[in-house]
Amino acid sequence: MTMLKVAVVGASGYTGVELIRLLIGHPEVEIVSVTSRQHEGQPISQAFPSLAGFCELLCEPLDVASIALRSDLVFTALPHKSAMEVIPDFLQAGCKVVDLSADYRLDDQQVYEHWYQQHSSPELLSEAVYGLPELFREQIAGARLIANPGCYPTSVALGLAPLLEQKLIDPASLIIDSKSGTSGAGRGAKQGSLYCEVNEGFKAYGVASHRHTPEIEQTLSKLAGEPVQVNFTPHLLPINRGILSTIYASLRQPLATAELLDLYRQRYAAEAFVRVMPGNELPNVAHVRGTNFCDLGLVSDERTGRVIVVSAIDNLVKGAAGQAVQNMNLLRGYKEQLGLGIVPIFP
Repeated sequence: MTMLKVAVVGASGYTGVELIRLLIGHPEVEIVSVTSRQHEGQPISQAFPSLAGFCELLCEPLDVASIALRSDLVFTALPHKSAMEVIPDFLQAGCKVVDLSADYRLDDQQVYEHWYQQHSSPELLSEAVYGLPELFREQIAGARLIANPGCYPTSVALGLAPLLEQKLIDPASLIIDSKSGTSGAGRGAKQGSLYCEVNEGFKAYGVASHRHTPEIEQTLSKLAGEPVQVNFTPHLLPINRGILSTIYASLRQPLATAELLDLYRQRYAAEAFVRVMPGNELPNVAHVRGTNFCDLGLVSDERTGRVIVVSAIDNLVKGAAGQAVQNMNLLRGYKEQLGLGIVPIFP
């Protein structure tokens, strides 16, 4: 099988550099193009010195025709709206696309336009496959457009899938409390993510209004087989990487922690990137850093009749670039773990 030629469109953000880092280590992939308006004409290693000696490609302008001629698959690591402006052209040119924006994650055009803006290619919404392999593997393998999930929704869906699939919890009781490192805010200079604003601080944001809410509800509704609404509150942690989601739900019947952990182990037994914690241990973002793992743990609170699920991922890997590579592997028929067999960085 010949090397897969890929392009990273929007390479100068944190997701872009993480994609390049992972793709460099992939034995079946050749990166043929990286784009950046801000760094056009400069080596990508000038924008990210961490890549020096590993990737010296010059940053190109976003020329769809030129990139499509050289590429089999395109990763679009662009902001929402910018992605939908170029993805239809890449598809028409015969490229497969893994899109890391929010532009094709929502099935309903009206829902998307309520939370984001007008959609310029709604005809592709029904074709796009939501790229969460542990839940939608079969659909991903045959797709040409993958909507790579958001970071918060990934941590939540994997945390709740076994309980919703088995109808063990009341979907109306769901409360989701998530915390993310500051890389989730992107590389652009913003007052709220400056060092002095974040260091030694901890705050909630996007309360009852975060744009990942409809994506979370859409996936959980599919798992539950009925409409699901949630209270979702994200928080900003003074760390670079990681998401920790703590999820509360009312059990429909009394179940002990050990019983629920057994259910999770059975559900994820064949999943290379989901690790269910032993006993009463709970996940820590420090133990998934730099990897495509999702660590899960839970406690059944018999006093209140609730289950508390804790989910940890690296927001830049399983929450973005790593999951995109996992989706690429499925599209290409590679072993799913190829290029992603990374031991977590600790401490």
